[in-house]
Amino acid sequence: MAVEIAVETPLQDDVRALVAELNAALLELTPPEHCYHLTVEQMADEDTTVFIARDNGLAVGCGALKRHDDAVGEIKRMYTRPSHRGRKIGAEIVARVEALARQEGLKRLVLETGDRHPAAWTVYERAGFSRCGPVLDYPDSEWSAFYEKSLA
Repeated sequence: MAVEIAVETPLQDDVRALVAELNAALLELTPPEHCYHLTVEQMADEDTTVFIARDNGLAVGCGALKRHDDAVGEIKRMYTRPSHRGRKIGAEIVARVEALARQEGLKRLVLETGDRHPAAWTVYERAGFSRCGPVLDYPDSEWSAFYEKSLA
């Protein structure tokens, strides 16, 4: 059976565990003061839509669209479990986020990722994102890489 991706609430035990894994993975590569995690509770806000990838019911990946002013959407909380990497799950989640952003009339997608996440950069660049300067209210930091994509 193929991996299925759907909009779900992050307020589920298995999604909390997946997000905890994501946080731990990020903290191995980036100092805590340069990690900009949304908590599971923040992910459940009405301005955010969370996509969960499941393989036979097991949560194996996630990503979210957080809406900001000026018709800007932000990609947040992208993660695929190591056991499922290389299967284009991240790319599919990014495609779902972009499709929802376009459907809602957002004009631009942005994101912040770590400076030591080349696999993530590949996913975003293949999806048509370009490197840019700091976005939203993120500080300019050697620990961050920023991307944007116009949807106009």
